[in-house]
Amino acid sequence: MTAMLGNLFSGVGFMEMAIILFVGVLIFGRKLPDVGRSLGKGIVEFKKGLRGLEDEVDTSVQRADTAPPALEAPRPPQRVVASAPKFEENANVANQPPKFN
Repeated sequence: MTAMLGNLFSGVGFMEMAIILFVGVLIFGRKLPDVGRSLGKGIVEFKKGLRGLEDEVDTSVQRADTAPPALEAPRPPQRVVASAPKFEENANVANQPPKFN
């Protein structure tokens, strides 16, 4: 990262940096403290978010290290009695061919 920044600012001298700073002060003027304050708040919120993510990762790793509670042994499937009615009374009628008049 420092090598990249070194290459980025290698052609920028002191005079160029002073001009950029002067233009920034002219543009922002009185709002410069507000801009700095909001930038600082943004950085703090970003760090809090990173800490929250790190805490979540740590707790999930700790949960993974502990053994899960023993599960109940699976029971065999139980038989279900069919509730459909049986038509044995008319069984012999179904075997006869239909009569046409």
